[in-house]
Amino acid sequence: MSFWDHLEVFRSSLFRVLGVLLVFMIIYFSILRLFFDSFVLGPTTSDFFLYRWIPYFKSDFHIDIININVASQFMTHVSTSFWFALVTAFPFVIWELWRFVSPALYNNEKAPIRFAFSFGTGMFYLGCLVGYCIVFPFTFRFLTEYELSADITNQISLNSYMGTFLMMIFVMGIVFEMPLLIWVLSRIGLVNKQMLRKYRRHAIVALLILAAIITPSGDPFTLTVVFVPLYLLFELGIVLARPAEKEEDDDEEPAQADSKPEDNPSDDTPAEPDNETPAESEPTEPQAESVPEQQDLFSGQQDLFSEQQDYSYEQDIFSTAHPSEDTSEQP
Repeated sequence: MSFWDHLEVFRSSLFRVLGVLLVFMIIYFSILRLFFDSFVLGPTTSDFFLYRWIPYFKSDFHIDIININVASQFMTHVSTSFWFALVTAFPFVIWELWRFVSPALYNNEKAPIRFAFSFGTGMFYLGCLVGYCIVFPFTFRFLTEYELSADITNQISLNSYMGTFLMMIFVMGIVFEMPLLIWVLSRIGLVNKQMLRKYRRHAIVALLILAAIITPSGDPFTLTVVFVPLYLLFELGIVLARPAEKEEDDDEEPAQADSKPEDNPSDDTPAEPDNETPAESEPTEPQAESVPEQQDLFSGQQDLFSEQQDYSYEQDIFSTAHPSEDTSEQP
């Protein structure tokens, strides 16, 4: 596929996601009034389930939400419908993203990516649940009951309440993706389990700074309520992270050391030489001695040949000096 073909597939996926978001947004816009008081405004009264389970909180608790802008209620209706639609359609968004990415993956890569999408979706919903059931009610109850002076009356505006409500819930949903992020970084080799344990103190300081950024106020109580889930997520990320390769090598070396005595059960047995060739070493000596003998034989043949040449030369001279003598009598 060319670049434009990929762009066309991405455009189709984006239109499907926007269409599903629009459908859910219209549905939530129609039914939001049915559960807005009990669900969205639930933490403003003492009937909220968390307040009834924890005896620390007072039973008589009620906060009036006021509106100081003309269009605040309408815009809150639209924005809340959109965020609820986004949370509901989040699995479909992940599915469309998986359909777009999966053709480019090998078979051995699809299983980890499928696990990442499934685990990320579950952790996002878990983070939103923790944000709604624990983090936001604790934060809202503490901030509204805190008094600098008895003459000050708390009047919480609709925009302030909804901004804090949506921000803390969705931010907690995103923050709960920390174990998934650590798992991905460990698979590509950027972090490992030993590194995370070594720099745990540094991570605690970074998590405290992140909790201070997430919380709308800097009070210690709200900071602690947000920090505790973050630290637990960090510990879960350490569990999911891969160990270092050095640790795997160290585990293999003792196994190899344990197998060496099995290969050599008796140390008293003398070691035999590896390369012994007695049969080949014996014939090398006569071969080395035969070379000078051949040289002496060759030099003797040369001397004999030179003596024959001298004898024939003397015979020619004698025959020239005595032509009448019979050559047959010559020795």
